[in-house]
Parts: sequence; C-alpha cells; structure tokens
Amino acid sequence: MAVKNTQNVTPRVTAPQTEPVGTLVIDTARDRLGYVMGRQGPYVRLRPVTSGREWDAEPAHVRRATDKERLRAVAERTRAMNSYSSGGIFR
Repeated sequence: MAVKNTQNVTPRVTAPQTEPVGTLVIDTARDRLGYVMGRQGPYVRLRPVTSGREWDAEPAHVRRATDKERLRAVAERTRAMNSYSSGGIFR
C-alpha cells in the first residue's frame, strides 16, 4: 500500500549547477564562449575567450563547451593574439 503525502509541501527548486571557475562554457542564449569567473547574484559571470567585457548569463543557458566548441575557442583566441601582435588588425 502506497503512503499518501498529506502535507501541503511544495517541492524545493534549486538553482542549476554551474561549472567550476575557469571552465570553458558556452552561453547558449548568446552563442558566446567564455570562461566561468564565478557567480553574481542569480547569474553566472563569464569572461570572453578573446578578452573584453565580462557578462552575466542565466545558469540555465550555460553548459560546458564541446570538443568542437573548444577548437573554435582556440581559433578565436589565436586570431585575437595574432591581431594584437600585428598592430590590431583583426580579420
């Protein structure tokens, strides 16, 4: 015989688990790669792969980067570094 829950208890909702600081992730809402820098209130704070301003992302839209996305990050970072070394011409 099943036990019936007679208490009027709402299920507890927890925030989505975020990746550890330094993990390469993708913000699926913006299709941007970034490194996890921490949490800012309810958001995950991300730093772009190629430098620039950090941004806040909804934890539900953040997931670990796939191998293909990691290769994309390497390519983006290499292009940015070559641009800086050649006087800022970014193609």
